[in-house]
Amino acid sequence: MQQGYVYALEAQEGTDFSVEFNPFFSPAKMLEMGVFEGRYLNDCRAEFPADWFVAAQLSDQANPDVNYFGIKSRQPLSVWRDKGWIYGPDPRGWFQWFCRYWLGRRLPAIDEIQIKRWKGFARHAGQIRANCDVGDVFCRPRQRQALLQWSYDPMI
Repeated sequence: MQQGYVYALEAQEGTDFSVEFNPFFSPAKMLEMGVFEGRYLNDCRAEFPADWFVAAQLSDQANPDVNYFGIKSRQPLSVWRDKGWIYGPDPRGWFQWFCRYWLGRRLPAIDEIQIKRWKGFARHAGQIRANCDVGDVFCRPRQRQALLQWSYDPMI
């Protein structure tokens, strides 16, 4: 947990989500499949359940080979900050919010923003459907990796 930040868990882990939010994967499954070039949550693992990291694909340095689709698909956190994509008490962005939400933290105003962002990301699934043959999981790998990193099914 970031130093000095404490939060209450108001729901059981992995339950009581907004009716508008239906993530396809748990944070543990996302980490296992390979997201963010293995460079996510490396400095705050103690905040999250140890079993999330047992099979996680992690790296001390950004490594696209760790990603499920083996492709670079992330921007540095500094870019997220510069673009104003960091909201509320989650300085590492959407995935940190998702991990905390999954654990049971509820912050209605922040949750509403982040769920709206998640829903907006669905456009990438539409682009894959419109431009790829069904079953061709190698079509648009960067978008598929990005979908995985937002807990969407990249195998659409």
